[in-house]
Amino acid sequence: MSAGPAERRALLLALYGQAVAAAHPGLCLPAHLPDPPRAGRLILLAAGKAAGSMTEVAATHYRAQGASRIAGLAVTRHGYGAQAAGLEIVEAGHPVPDEAGLQATGRTLDLARTAGPDDLVLVLLSGGGSANWIAPAGRLTLAEKQGLTRALLRSGADIGEINTLRKHLSRIKGGRLAAACAPARLLTLAISDVPRDDPSVIASGPTVPDPSTLADALDVVRRRGIDLPPEAARLLADPSSESPKPGDAVFAGAEYRIVARPADMIAAVAREVAAAGYEAVVLGADLEGEAHEVAARHAADALALKAAGRRVALVSGGELTVTIRGRGGRGGPNQEYALALAIALNGAAGISALAADTDGIDGGDGAASDPAGAVVDETTLARARAAGLDPAGALSAHDSTSFFDKIGDLLVPGPTRTNVNDCRIILVD
Repeated sequence: MSAGPAERRALLLALYGQAVAAAHPGLCLPAHLPDPPRAGRLILLAAGKAAGSMTEVAATHYRAQGASRIAGLAVTRHGYGAQAAGLEIVEAGHPVPDEAGLQATGRTLDLARTAGPDDLVLVLLSGGGSANWIAPAGRLTLAEKQGLTRALLRSGADIGEINTLRKHLSRIKGGRLAAACAPARLLTLAISDVPRDDPSVIASGPTVPDPSTLADALDVVRRRGIDLPPEAARLLADPSSESPKPGDAVFAGAEYRIVARPADMIAAVAREVAAAGYEAVVLGADLEGEAHEVAARHAADALALKAAGRRVALVSGGELTVTIRGRGGRGGPNQEYALALAIALNGAAGISALAADTDGIDGGDGAASDPAGAVVDETTLARARAAGLDPAGALSAHDSTSFFDKIGDLLVPGPTRTNVNDCRIILVD
């Protein structure tokens, strides 16, 4: 039986909720939490959009065991805080770092340096940790790091490129937190938000060896046309700025586990769409590329499947990018993907789609009320034009938030307190 736009929209929203639930720390974290050390302290350090909820889950777990020798500090995005008995959770800037993150990161490093051989340092990481843990190297200022972050975000650089540069301009990223924790035992539990789940990219790899080099960072600067402040240029030219590499003794007592990943979320969505009567076609959990280009390919796939008479759900994850030319409007990769998809589908009947970030935020200005993405169907373009909107013009101006806001198609779930990156679902009836 064919479903109408309203039914498909309801299903898409339910599927998004299930995608988020599949990656929530309450489900994925408890089984991985280690026993507290017998003699020393448990020092809990956390960063990222799931840091508040991960810390809350861990604190509840250890208090239930009667553990008392616990110290810790978590840094998360504004609006993503939680309550964790006896442990402090600081809310800070994302994607652009701020003073709250700077101060909290300094305290994080100070606490890490107190760790002794009998202590266990438990690091809880998730996407967004790169912005939350901000510790500029050398004489680099917060304002300069903020400017570099904005330039990288506008350049179309992918997360690996962005974090390669970040790691070489930081006192905590790229394995440097592990160096601060030595000789304590170190365990990192991470929720992955990056393609291929590379630990050195998740939150800029503060507790793992960094395979990237100063030369790689300079290559990103050249290819993406980034203007460096003088101090950043000096640091990238100084061999002593190189990050710790594989084989370094600071990693001798370190262990790393990923507790949730984008593929887990995609698999959960695929099971649910099959239960709803759609054939699940998984396009991949690690897709990258320009949002409007990926949308054009997916629209072609959806139209071909519709022509073949198949009832299908195209499911994909990963992290898309937007290269902003000119001033740009408001929006993010998922909203730009949704707008480009609607244009490419051109009102084809029986096709609806949702594109949203599982962290609840897609682009935006750093507010907890920013949208996560958007929903489109065969009525999107007609409703937009009736409202006096120009879909192609909005796409060209990178102003997808304003476009979808005016027709009521933004998805605004608020903070989800987890992050396994993009969730895109196209239903073809």
